Amino acid sequence: MAAFCAQRTRIATVLRHARRPFTSVADGSESRLLSQDDWTAFQVHRAERSTLVDLFSNFGSTQSRDNTWQPHHPLHRPTASRDLTLSALLAAGAHLGHHSSLLNPNFIPYAYGTRAGITVIDLDRTLPHLRRAASLVRAVASRDGTIVFVGTRSDLRPTVLKAAQRIGSQGYHIAEKWLPGTLTNKVHFFGPEVTLSERVVPDLVIFLNPIPNLHAIRECAIEHVPTIGIVDSNVDPRIVMYPIPANDESTRTAELIAGVLSIAGREGVEIAAERAQKRARSARSMAKHRTLKVD
Repeated sequence: MAAFCAQRTRIATVLRHARRPFTSVADGSESRLLSQDDWTAFQVHRAERSTLVDLFSNFGSTQSRDNTWQPHHPLHRPTASRDLTLSALLAAGAHLGHHSSLLNPNFIPYAYGTRAGITVIDLDRTLPHLRRAASLVRAVASRDGTIVFVGTRSDLRPTVLKAAQRIGSQGYHIAEKWLPGTLTNKVHFFGPEVTLSERVVPDLVIFLNPIPNLHAIRECAIEHVPTIGIVDSNVDPRIVMYPIPANDESTRTAELIAGVLSIAGREGVEIAAERAQKRARSARSMAKHRTLKVD
């Protein structure tokens, strides 16, 4: 025990002196390194400290900021749908629904049960529905389709902005308010010239909070625009074409789902770019072949 205490005292002394590179470690005084002996003693103690750190690092944790999950990752570093796990959905609070008295009868197939009066959403249903929605986003983006992210709460504004930016020129977002008649009365909103020359009606709309945007969902249904929405336990899943049963009031859940869908959209854009490159190479090859035949 005495030997252990002596060793611990020595380690503490070495570490304390190593943190003060401009003190004389030979005698422990606060003077600067004035002589060659002071510098030599400082180098010896620094080597001892490095040896101790290397020795005890093998018994510590290997986790760091780069290889562990951080709260900002769903917004800035989202994962792909194939890498998404139930643990990530659980950590984001996607399983928490509303009070059981508010349960919509059509939501029962997506409910796991009730805990303390709160409906628990079955994440075994959420994950495949989210992956199905990601496949749809990828397919739409790969065919040069436009995708709109709608999140009209103040906490969802960074989420929809990041998601649209991640897709690029094919991604758009609405963070303030969906003006009624944007799709059903598009000639009045944009003018006949813009309506004829540009694509005003999107190819896919994703709602992060569908209940305050029911008028937008109706317009999408009238214009035959497919919709994806986060559906909570108090919502009828049939209001959107591709529901994702999850907590629609959780910012972290919205960031996670929007990040997964935007990554799928970016993959679709990359697929379209690869197809265009292949067509260009094929066209050049055919033109070269024709030139050789003429010669």
